[in-house]
Amino acid sequence: MLTAFIHGFILALGLILPLGAQNVFVFQQGAAQPRFLRALPAVLTAALCDTALILLAVLGVSVVVFTMPWLQTILFTVGFFFLLYMGWTVWKSQPSSANDQGSMPPKKQILFALSVSLLNPHAILDTIGMIGTNSLNYDGAEKVTFTGACISVSWLWFFFLAIAGKTIGQIDQKGTLMKRINQLSALIIWAVAAYLIINLWKN
Repeated sequence: MLTAFIHGFILALGLILPLGAQNVFVFQQGAAQPRFLRALPAVLTAALCDTALILLAVLGVSVVVFTMPWLQTILFTVGFFFLLYMGWTVWKSQPSSANDQGSMPPKKQILFALSVSLLNPHAILDTIGMIGTNSLNYDGAEKVTFTGACISVSWLWFFFLAIAGKTIGQIDQKGTLMKRINQLSALIIWAVAAYLIINLWKN
């Protein structure tokens, strides 16, 4: 069981570390919110979405998405337009102080976190192609351990990102650095949107 845990932990860590729209959004909200607790909607939504995707992948349910081309088309088209809007929202935010850095209310945080988590082709492909496939090596308690390790990485990582963002937000009292981070965030989000539309065009 220890082997299954280590395998799941390292695999999930390798998949979640690369900079993407989901990571950028959680970090940005951690930095933007006046208090860490106010960034929890983004953190919890992202972590719960990853948990759901991992469970669906391990159970084999998520494979359904790839057996229905029309469902992929709808999913990625909606994701493209929403990511364009999200990128524009993040780009135009102009922080002027540590308490004014483009923070979002809870409902908006949840909506945006849902979009970058569930409409993200990388997240879907990683969970199905990597975590789902690797989970086939285990059965029973070992599979539960492997799955738990993958899920624990997601939760720990998103809390870490928000805390790191909050730390930088406190250092950047004038909001100058956060303005640049917001602009970088928007560019990454738009890059994911471009990736979506390119894949739609190819398919």
